[in-house]
Amino acid sequence: MSGIDEAFQFYQRHILDEEKLGLLKAHNLKVTGSVPSVIWELFGAILTGRSSTGVTGADLSGWEIKSAKTGASYEYQYHLNTGTHKLEEDLQVNHLFCTYSDTYTDVVVRAMQGLELASYFSKWQPEYQTNYDKSVPSTQRRQRFRRNIPAGFVKTNGVLILEIRDGALVERNDTIIVTLNRSVS
Repeated sequence: MSGIDEAFQFYQRHILDEEKLGLLKAHNLKVTGSVPSVIWELFGAILTGRSSTGVTGADLSGWEIKSAKTGASYEYQYHLNTGTHKLEEDLQVNHLFCTYSDTYTDVVVRAMQGLELASYFSKWQPEYQTNYDKSVPSTQRRQRFRRNIPAGFVKTNGVLILEIRDGALVERNDTIIVTLNRSVS
């Protein structure tokens, strides 16, 4: 069974969890946001066949996983002590972008290599340094450094891995994950 097939089965059981979504709706609670980022990371792990290294940095060995509601941008966050390394690593790893509809019935997954996103990461490096300027008293430094990659950029430049429409797998690219996995250690 391919990673796409396994990831789609995971999606059906744990992301498009109809019982959970029905309960949320029945109790007038938000459906969007009910799937935490770690579940998207697990989805990405199943899809790519890669696991977490257990250290700070990319979510999986050779992969950064991002998720966002349809039309929203993908947020990157860099911390004081690890951000410089993370920005450098983001240039080297692949990036998996998961876009989902309000009800999770529609999901589009695209991938890009880090070097294809270099214009963002290189622009963010000096901004990161300014954000965490050590010559400024710690009480005056910003606590987080967050930046976004626009959904439109990913849609235009990313390679389609899979598309789920109305809960059904309608598009798939079974070769790109293998190719991208070869590009990273």
